[in-house]
Amino acid sequence: MEKFTYKPSKWVPYKNIEIIEKVRKIKRDDLTKHKNPDFKISIVKDEMAEFIWVSDMFYRVKNAADENEKLVLILPNPAHTYKKVAYLINKFKVNCKKLYTFNMDEYADEEGNVAPESYPQSFKRSIKNYFYSQIDEKLRPPEEQIIGPTTENIKYYGKMIEDLGNADACYSGPGWTGHLAFIEPDAPEFEGSLEEWKEMGPRIVTLSPFTIAQNSLHGSFGFSGDLAFVPPKAATIGPREVINSKNRFDMHSLTTAGTSISWQRFITRLCLHGEVTPFVPQSILQTLKTEVYVSETIAQDIEPNWDFGY
Repeated sequence: MEKFTYKPSKWVPYKNIEIIEKVRKIKRDDLTKHKNPDFKISIVKDEMAEFIWVSDMFYRVKNAADENEKLVLILPNPAHTYKKVAYLINKFKVNCKKLYTFNMDEYADEEGNVAPESYPQSFKRSIKNYFYSQIDEKLRPPEEQIIGPTTENIKYYGKMIEDLGNADACYSGPGWTGHLAFIEPDAPEFEGSLEEWKEMGPRIVTLSPFTIAQNSLHGSFGFSGDLAFVPPKAATIGPREVINSKNRFDMHSLTTAGTSISWQRFITRLCLHGEVTPFVPQSILQTLKTEVYVSETIAQDIEPNWDFGY
């Protein structure tokens, strides 16, 4: 039988076929095995994924408040999840006056101008709506401690975090390209060797076409594949801010509208067990102390389903 072989499309950032085929074959029961004992991978039931995130974040907020200590968090944008953290803060009357949050990224236009908070899809707007405004006024941190990258601060955004003693925790989850925040594997703004890349801080970057496609399916963009609706660039933290964080929490649980369909099933395997490389930005977590949670749906074996079409 004639064998049909091919190379990945030129648009695919990571092209090492040997590694790709190896991680594609990783079974659910082998997913949690890793040579770095500080890189702890757990498989959890789908319905527990958000609960674990909420519990972890609330624990850090409450523990810091109980100890009257400053808490610095780098946060992504799982919008509605933050309402549940805010609910617990209110329920247990947790004083958040020493809480500082930094959004890990924000959209930008083709000229690199960062989206203002007034932009409906803005991540800063989102965290204000779903987290800050949900906390009882007497418990909230000062509004200036809810921080996002802007056109004005992007050049010293990393120093703002560093001046507070670096982040106590950085929360993340991989995008389709394996990006962490908007640290894209194919962004020309992040070109360099692995060692050079690890030292790179916040900047304006060109979004990957795959990220634009992924985000066009988000509810905030109408979940209809409208590629032109998603901004072409973004502001983002760099690998340096992730590496310098004292703790990292990484969640792999995204599916398509509650089905078992997910672009994350493969990239999770590549991030957790593939080569550590700037071409898979999340792979840097393999070398760091990180708590990783993978939902049962994402942990499923990768197999063809010939009975399922589009």
